[in-house]
Amino acid sequence: MQFAILGPVEARRADGTPVALGGPQLRGLLALLALDAGRVVSAERLIDGLHGEHPPEGAAEALQSQVSRLRRRLRDGGAPDGLVEFTPAGYRLAVDPQDVDVHRFERLTAQARETPDPAGALELLDEALALWRGPALDGLADPPRAARLAELRLAATEDRVEAALALGRHDRLVAELWELAREHPLRERLSAQLIRALHGSGRSAEALAVFAGIRERLADELGADPSAELANAHAAALRATPVPARRVPVPLTGFVGRVELDRLTTALREARLVTLTGPGGAGKTRLAVEAAARVAGEVCFVELAATTDVPRAVLAALGLREQGVLTPGAPADPADRLAAGLADRPLLLVLDNCEHVVAEAARLTRRLLGECAGLRVLATSREALGLTGETLVPVGALPADAAERLFTDRAAAVAPGEAPAAGAVTRICAALDGLPLAIELAAARLRTLSADDVAARLGDRFGLLSRGDRTAEPRHRTLRGVVEWSWDLLDADEQLLAGRFAVFAGGARPAAVERVCDVPDAVLTGLVEKSLVEFDGRRYRMLETIRAFCAERGDDRRAAHAKYFLDFACTHEPKLRGADQLTALAELTAEHADLHAALRWSAAEAPETALRLIAALSWYWWLRGVRSEATPIADAVLAAVGPEPPPGLAEEYVLCAIHASATDVAIEPILQRLDGPLRYPYLFLLWAFSPRTKAKEGERLAALLGSDAWSRAFARIGDGLGAQYGGRIAEAEAHFSASLDAFRVLGDRWGEASALEKLAEFADWRGDHPRFRALMDESVRLAGELGATEDAADLLCRRADGVLRAGDAEAAQADYETAAEQARAAGTPLTLARARGGLGEIARRAGDLTTARRWYSAALALATDPVTGGETRIRLHTGFGWTAAAEGHLDEATELHQEALATALEHTNLPGAAQAIEGLAGVLAGREEDERAAFLLGVAVGLRGAPVTGDADVAGVAGRVRARIGAEAYAKAFGRGREMPPEQAVEEVGQRRFALGS
Repeated sequence: MQFAILGPVEARRADGTPVALGGPQLRGLLALLALDAGRVVSAERLIDGLHGEHPPEGAAEALQSQVSRLRRRLRDGGAPDGLVEFTPAGYRLAVDPQDVDVHRFERLTAQARETPDPAGALELLDEALALWRGPALDGLADPPRAARLAELRLAATEDRVEAALALGRHDRLVAELWELAREHPLRERLSAQLIRALHGSGRSAEALAVFAGIRERLADELGADPSAELANAHAAALRATPVPARRVPVPLTGFVGRVELDRLTTALREARLVTLTGPGGAGKTRLAVEAAARVAGEVCFVELAATTDVPRAVLAALGLREQGVLTPGAPADPADRLAAGLADRPLLLVLDNCEHVVAEAARLTRRLLGECAGLRVLATSREALGLTGETLVPVGALPADAAERLFTDRAAAVAPGEAPAAGAVTRICAALDGLPLAIELAAARLRTLSADDVAARLGDRFGLLSRGDRTAEPRHRTLRGVVEWSWDLLDADEQLLAGRFAVFAGGARPAAVERVCDVPDAVLTGLVEKSLVEFDGRRYRMLETIRAFCAERGDDRRAAHAKYFLDFACTHEPKLRGADQLTALAELTAEHADLHAALRWSAAEAPETALRLIAALSWYWWLRGVRSEATPIADAVLAAVGPEPPPGLAEEYVLCAIHASATDVAIEPILQRLDGPLRYPYLFLLWAFSPRTKAKEGERLAALLGSDAWSRAFARIGDGLGAQYGGRIAEAEAHFSASLDAFRVLGDRWGEASALEKLAEFADWRGDHPRFRALMDESVRLAGELGATEDAADLLCRRADGVLRAGDAEAAQADYETAAEQARAAGTPLTLARARGGLGEIARRAGDLTTARRWYSAALALATDPVTGGETRIRLHTGFGWTAAAEGHLDEATELHQEALATALEHTNLPGAAQAIEGLAGVLAGREEDERAAFLLGVAVGLRGAPVTGDADVAGVAGRVRARIGAEAYAKAFGRGREMPPEQAVEEVGQRRFALGS
C-alpha cells in the first residue's frame, strides 16, 4: 500500500485505487504517522498536530478512537492487520518510508544534488516534483511542518531550474521563472535564475530590468544588498556574452518517459554518430528532441522530410549562406560550405527523417564527421545510415504502462473531465502496439467518442485514426499515412514479402517465413533494415498496425500458413509426452497466435485440416490448462464436417467433439468403430473429463491404449484410480508406483506429478508425514515447471490437507491462501472452492464455527461443475456437516453428509463415500447411537481400504463412542462394518432412515 501526503492525503492500493479514509481527522492522523513512517510518534505529538496548541477536552481518548477507525478503514481497503502499531511510547505506521511520497521526494532530491550530470539531476527532480499534487498537510493544524515541506518543494524547484539552465533550456524556463518570481519577490536565487534565463534567450535588456527591480525591493523591504549569485547574474547580462544557438523544436505536449532516452543520452556521450531507428509513428523525432534538449552546447535540428537536398537543408537550418552578399562569386558547393563552416564549431547536428534520403544523408554525414572534429550527429531514420562507427538505438513500442500514461495524458487535453475507462485504455494501447503516434491519434478521437467506442472500432483502425494535426506532415497526419510512407520506400520484392508476411499473426521464425512466403532471405533482411519487420534474434515480427496495412496489399498465403502450422503441431505433439515436454510446450506456446489463426481459417475453409490441428493440439491445451479456448472453433468444425467423421479421422473427430459445446452429434457409435491402439492416448483422459462421459465408452477407450511406454505408464494411472476408488489400496499403490517409475524413465513431468500426488495421499493416510511432504513438494515443483498454474494451485490444496492433518495449521493456511490467489488469477473456480473449503477447515478446527460456515458457503457456491466438481463437493459438504454437528444442528449435519454420500456414489468414489460415512458416524455419536456409529466407522475403513491416520474428527468420534460402550463392544461393531462387502455396505448406508435413526 502506498501513502501520499504531498497534496490531498491518500492511501492507495497496489493497483493505484484510493482507499476511503473518511473525514479530515482520520486523513490528518494518517498524514502525521506517514511523516514519520516506520518510527514511533508519541500521542502528544499526534494531538498537537491534529488540534494545535489548544486541544479539546478528551483529546487522548478521541485519539484512541481515531486510531481504531483508521485501522479499520485501512484493513477494509486491503491493508494487512497491524499496519498501525501501538507501543507504550506511541503509535507507528509500520511501512517502509519509501512507501510514502514525502520520503521518496526527499530521497530523489538528495540524489539529484549528488548527481554531477545535469540531465540525470533534472530527471530525478522532475520525478520528485511530480509527486506533489497540492499543498502538503492541507487542512492540518501543523503550520511549521507544512511550511518546512513547502520550502523543500521550492528548493527542489530551484534545483530543477538550475539543471535545466545548465542544459541550455533558457527559452523554456522564462515563463515559469516569471511566475515563480512574482510569487516569491524577495527570493534571490529565483531572480538570479530568471536573469540568466532571459539573458540566455537573447533578452538581456529584460534581464537587467529584473535585476534593478529586485535590488530596489531588497533595499526597501530588507535593507540588504543583492547576494553574490544575483550580482554575478547581473554582471553576465551586462557583458552580453553570446549564448550558443539551440535550434531545437519546443514540444507542445509533455514527454512520457522511455527507457530509450537513457540509452540515447549515454550513446551521445560516447559516440559521434548515433541513429535512432524504428517504424513510423514510434516516436523517434520526439525522442531526438528530448535528448537534444539535454545536451549542453550548440544544437541544430534539421527536418529532412520535405526535402531531397540534404546539404542545402542543413545550410538553411544553420543559417549559413552559400556565398557572401558584398563579395559575390560562384556559389560554393553546399557540402564544402558546411565543412568549412563547421570545421572548428562544437555542435550536435540532428538530422530528422532520413529514410527517404538515406544515401545522401549518409554521404554528407561521413564527410562532415571526417573533417569537423567538434561535430556530433544524431539521425532518425527507419533504416540505419550504414556508416562505420554508427551507434544504433532502436525505438520500438512503448511499454504497456507508458503507453497508457500517454493515452491518458493526451485524452485529458482533448476531453477534460472524467478519465477514460482503464480497461478500454489498456485494450486500445495493446491493439495499437504501443505506437505513440497511433495512441495520440486514438486519444484525439475522444472529442466525439468514448474510449470504449474507440476500442470497439479499432478493427477499422485506418478509417478511425484518420484525423490528426492539420499542421503535421501528411505522413504523420493519419495512421494510414504513417505506414504508407514506409510502404512506398520498399522495392517490388520487399512489398511482395511484406504482403505475404502479414499472414503471420504472432511473428515467425526464419523456417516459417521461408516455407510460407517463398521469398529469398535477403529480401527479409531489407524489411528488417527498413523497420517494417522486427527481429529479436529468433523471431521476425510485424507490428499489428503495419501487418493490417500490408495484409490489404498481399496475396493470400493462408493455405500455406495452415499447412505449415499443422505440420509444426504434428511434429511437436509426440514430444509433449516425454523428456522434451518443456521444450515442446515452449515451442507451441511461442506459436500460439499462429496456430489459432490457422485453426480459425481451416475451420471455415479446410475442415479436415482443422480436425487434424485440434487433435494435434489437444494435449497441449490440457497441459496449459486452456481447453476452453478451442470450444468455438470445435463447434464450427463439427458443423462443417457433419455427423460422420471423414475417412481415417475418427479419433480426430472424437477429440473435436470433446472440445465442442453440447451438440447432437452421436459419438458413441464412432467410439465403437475405433480399433487398434489410439494414436492420441490421452483421448481416454479427455473423455473421462467430458460431460458426455459414459462408463462403457471409457472402458472401450482404455482397452485401446497402445503398447508404447507412455501409454503403458498412463494405463497404470487409470488402473490405480480404479483400484483406489474400489477400496483396494495396496493394489492402487502398486499401480501408481509402477506408473511413477515409467514416467520418470520417460522424463514426463505431468505423469510424474500425477503419480506422486496419489502416492502422497496414501502416505498421508498412513500418517507418514515426512514422506507425504516430500512427495507432495516434488509434485508441486513439477507442476510449476510445466507452468500448470491451475494444477499447482490444486496440489497446494492437497498438500495443505495433509499438513493440516499433521497439526500445522499455520503452514496449511499459507498453502490454502496461496492456492486461492493462484486460482483467482487463473480463473479456476473449482480450485478456489477447494482452497476456501480448506480455510473453513482451519476455522472449524480452531472453534470459529461462524467463520467456518462462511468459508464453506462461499466455496459451495463455486463447486457447481457436475463432472469435475464431485470430489470437491464431497469434501465441502462433509466439512460443513461436521460444523453443523459441532453447533448441535444434527438434522442439518445429516442432510449435508447424505448429500456428500450421494455425490460420492454417483461418481463411484468409495474413498469419498467413506469420508461422508465417517461424518454420519459423528451424527450418530452425537445422538449417542454408539454401536451404529462404531459400525459406520468400520464401514468407512472397509470402503476406503485403509484408515486415515491423524483424522481428528474420526479420532474424536471413536474416542467418545469407545468410552461409552467399552472397547470390546466398539471393536465388535467396528469389525462388523469393516468386513461388510462394499456393495452391501453402500446399499445399507445409503438408506436415509439408517442415518436418521428412524
